[in-house]
Amino acid sequence: MTTLAGPATDALAARIINEGYGTGAWHGPDLKAALADVNGETAFQRPGPERHNIAEIAVHHAYCVRNVRARLGGTDADPFVLDGDDWFELSDPSQLSWPAIVELVAREQDRLATLAADLDRGNLQSPLARAEQLDLVLGITCHAVYHAGQVQLIKKLIAERRA
Repeated sequence: MTTLAGPATDALAARIINEGYGTGAWHGPDLKAALADVNGETAFQRPGPERHNIAEIAVHHAYCVRNVRARLGGTDADPFVLDGDDWFELSDPSQLSWPAIVELVAREQDRLATLAADLDRGNLQSPLARAEQLDLVLGITCHAVYHAGQVQLIKKLIAERRA
């Protein structure tokens, strides 16, 4: 059985997290970059009837990151900023402003990156085996990359509609 431990993987979880939301990725904009040029008007526009807007996608991702962080750390998830579960309807900034949403995503990602670095260094005990930890880290990173692509597409659709 192959194990995921040793010098080549000592910082693997933190590196993977950074690939989906961080300093940029080889495949194009990561989620942080995809959200960076979105303004409040665009964030709450729907690309079509009954479709999620960028604000909803961002809050959904923050919610999922929070849950992954709790699972990795073997703790209960912290209370979330909105009542509800997983997807939150956000048609306008009355519940949460766009700057607050961007900050929420950044804060959750930063907390996850810190936890991943602690796991990598062995500074935090997780109830999960290393392979399970990496599965969660890879999963939430794929989630970020997937939603980054959606955000890019929604921005393009909205820009084309305005033209």
